[in-house]
Amino acid sequence: MVFQSPGPILCQLGPLTVRWYGVMIAAGFMLAVFAAVKMCKERGLDGDKLINLSLICFISGVLGARLYYAALNPSYFLIHPGEILATWKGGLSIHGGLIGGIIAAYIYLKKEKLPLLSYADTLFASIPLAQAVGRWGNFFNSEAFGHPVDDNFFLKLFIPVDSRPMEYRTFNYFHPTFLYESIWNLGLFLLLYFGVAPKANKYPGMTSCAYLAGYSLGRVLIEPLRVDSIANYMNIPIPLLVSAGTMGIALCVMLRIYLKNVGNKS
Repeated sequence: MVFQSPGPILCQLGPLTVRWYGVMIAAGFMLAVFAAVKMCKERGLDGDKLINLSLICFISGVLGARLYYAALNPSYFLIHPGEILATWKGGLSIHGGLIGGIIAAYIYLKKEKLPLLSYADTLFASIPLAQAVGRWGNFFNSEAFGHPVDDNFFLKLFIPVDSRPMEYRTFNYFHPTFLYESIWNLGLFLLLYFGVAPKANKYPGMTSCAYLAGYSLGRVLIEPLRVDSIANYMNIPIPLLVSAGTMGIALCVMLRIYLKNVGNKS
């Protein structure tokens, strides 16, 4: 099966250019908010507050994702500072988005005096759905692809010559790593939303940590396939290092939450 982007632009409405990247991110956001509000109501939480929180986290997350991406690509953005906020061109780091969103959520929930972990668990159970849809924005932008594959590979992504790294200009097909991560995130959403979250409701924070561990595991598995890791440390992609560290911390916190609750019951 061959995947090939029709191009980054969906349509032109007068002076407004509608890009697939933005459409995918917006669609993913709306689907995730719908799912989160549904769970919110089932748990007796304020759905309106959840929508406000989601909007704040979305804006802060996109800003954080872009700034993080720019910080890890200083050689380019120091020369092109005007493109730092040009999110429509692609280049959003999920880790930066999580940092920005978590900071904004903490401030908002503290200000509103709302239960931090309850709202966090509801959001994190739904976030993978947004990521699963949003990854298709990378497809339309012909980015976030993997190493070359031969013509007989069962799944392959055609990348236009202008979007290929110089060392891979002679290759036509690449690993569709955007698709791998989209499928992983969809599976993670189904697991968290319908499996973990209902059972872990009595363990505040458990679903949030399960998301961080599960998403990070996916990145650890998929990141080595990619050719466009934004930065490296000792020849190891920084996103891979951050993901491995996040997964380890999340698993430790999950164990602590479980032991704490078991201890309280005994």
